[in-house]
Amino acid sequence: MISLIAFLVVTAQATAQTPPAPAPGNPVAVISTSLGDITVELFKDKAPVSVENFLGYVSDRFYEGTVFHRVVKGFMIQGGGYTPQLVEKSTRDPIQNEATNGLRNLRGTLAMARRAALRSATSQFYINVADNSELAHTGFTPRDFGYAVFGRVLSGMDVVDRIAPVSTHSAGGMDDVPVEPVVIKSIKQVPQKAKSPELPKVPKLP
Repeated sequence: MISLIAFLVVTAQATAQTPPAPAPGNPVAVISTSLGDITVELFKDKAPVSVENFLGYVSDRFYEGTVFHRVVKGFMIQGGGYTPQLVEKSTRDPIQNEATNGLRNLRGTLAMARRAALRSATSQFYINVADNSELAHTGFTPRDFGYAVFGRVLSGMDVVDRIAPVSTHSAGGMDDVPVEPVVIKSIKQVPQKAKSPELPKVPKLP
């Protein structure tokens, strides 16, 4: 009986530690920060424009040396646009807002940050630390249109939770700036495994 209980406990722990698998065809990327790594799945099937945009910046190594410049405990962590000196980097043109894709701003999801204008997202993204229903698409005004979710954390949510409560202050004309910069060292796409070629089937002999 004791052995069975021990087996069930170990099995439950192993299951809890196993990260969820990405959907077939969805890219995976690793966000390496000064506080640890965050592995994310990108919802290419649900947010193709946002994912292509994000991976374009990844390919250009745009995010290297940027910071999470806005961190709000119990809400979200935002980064991908400023240097540690809070100098905003030049970006490509804004993209389509895909907030109508049906994906919700739940804890552990990635979404495109934007300004007040409906289609103003460029390089900046955020990771939800809590379920943030107020960021959902509820209408077609800039205020109600919402924020486009385009990915989720597969592993490293503990890193997100370490970033979220750091001490912040006002700096560079912005609030909620970490006192000690949380640096994005790099973001790299994980190479997808090539599918094994399908071998020809040998017909059965009569």
